[in-house]
Amino acid sequence: MEGTHTMPETITPAVPPTPPVPLQALLAREDLALRQIAGPEDPGTVIHWAHTSEMADPYPYLLGGELLLTAGVHIPEAAGSGTYFDDYVSRIVAAGGAALGFGLAPVHDTVPRALVAACERYGLPLLEVPPQTTFSGVARAVWQLMAQARLAELRRVTEAQQSLAAAASRPDPVPSVLRQLAQRLGGRAVLYGPDGTEIAGAGRETPESALAALAELAGVVRPARRATAPDRPGRPSPAPSPSPATPPARKKPAATTPATPAPTSATDTHGATHLAVYALGAGDGFVLGVAIPRREPGDHTIASVAAVLLSLLTGEHQSGTGAARSSALVRLLLGAPPEEVAPLLGPGEWLVVRARPEAQAPDAVAASALGAALGSPLVDLAGDVVRVLVPADRDPGPQPGWTLGVSAATGPREWPAADTQAARALARARATRTALVRHASRPALEDLVPRADAETHARTLLAPLAGQPALAETLRTWLSLHGSWDRTAVALDVHRNTVRQRIARCAALLAADLDDPDVRMELWFALRQS
Repeated sequence: MEGTHTMPETITPAVPPTPPVPLQALLAREDLALRQIAGPEDPGTVIHWAHTSEMADPYPYLLGGELLLTAGVHIPEAAGSGTYFDDYVSRIVAAGGAALGFGLAPVHDTVPRALVAACERYGLPLLEVPPQTTFSGVARAVWQLMAQARLAELRRVTEAQQSLAAAASRPDPVPSVLRQLAQRLGGRAVLYGPDGTEIAGAGRETPESALAALAELAGVVRPARRATAPDRPGRPSPAPSPSPATPPARKKPAATTPATPAPTSATDTHGATHLAVYALGAGDGFVLGVAIPRREPGDHTIASVAAVLLSLLTGEHQSGTGAARSSALVRLLLGAPPEEVAPLLGPGEWLVVRARPEAQAPDAVAASALGAALGSPLVDLAGDVVRVLVPADRDPGPQPGWTLGVSAATGPREWPAADTQAARALARARATRTALVRHASRPALEDLVPRADAETHARTLLAPLAGQPALAETLRTWLSLHGSWDRTAVALDVHRNTVRQRIARCAALLAADLDDPDVRMELWFALRQS
């Protein structure tokens, strides 16, 4: 490689969404026997992947954050007397490379001294890779350490979610959530009101100047404030929160104007303190702020969970619905009829929504988030199903990651029947793999028959199944799914052979040919009245 390269501007690593690996953790692996022989020994140095290249100029092929591995195949014989190593190392640094690993044997017995000197000059950590350690082994160790870090991050986030949800159920939910959040992040958590004043705070002592910067940053995402008063001229609006794995260098975005929409979150730094703020709710002006001495993987996720919980809690504080719901519950427990209690929750008819997540059983945080997405705080988590009571004027739509069944709009007296409708709609949605199924409310054949006569006919026809609700429900579901064994099994969470046995038992008890469409229609009519 002859001549010199014009050094480009150092790029910002396009890091993956996985936790980084501290270089010290890789050096600590005894099975690798790596040894750092040049460059700064900074415990904060991290790598995001390992990449092998024998290119003389690796710059075009690096994304940044790599441990670049080379055996020196590309090094010419006279490299030590020219600028080859300076050019080579400077290009790695310009590309954002985190460290260089040089393999001994079969090309070089030792690391070239000129390469060691160049890494010292450019501040690039240089590792000696012994002959018995393969590059693939180093790459495998990097991914193993990443997997361990990812597992630790997920465990930390899960434990934080559970503790935050428990804190939200305490008698003093807002202070409890702030205390738990501050403890989990190792910093200070503050709740600001719509007027910018601190309502509550918890956690470790933080310099006053950092808290002042945090309060100022909160104004960037406060919708109520931005709608009435512009930010100070020239105040930069921090970019939305980046990946928690690698905090980027502080940048100065363009100054905002009163017409610029407020972001929902923002980050900044004040000296050694990391700041982050999150707008709560849909525009009430409450803001959550956190100040932490260092940023760890998972911090953003944990703070976001707290923001969701505080959104629900501050929403109740702002509108008074929390007191109304408590009053409604007390009246129901004391024997008041539903129609007298319903006005406390809001006027009009209601929908019952039943939902199940597609991946795993729901928790309190997921249930609350679903209720917020559907526009109702009236949420019930019961096992693997979440029930939400939604005002009929808020038409529920499909929710990512959930399967929903929606009842017809009803008054308070018909809420139990609406819950049954929602349950059947959910079963049909799961069986047909549909994101949302609504209970049919259009006029039907049953509207032509007086209700009392229809119910008498249904009791008579279905008498052989009386006292065996599993058979009746299996028959109902099987008929609704056009006789599909597999879909019925999915809807009822039973084996398909169980469905066959139950349907055969129904046919025997009813003395009916269930392959006859007329029989099916009559049974379906009767089952709808039961």
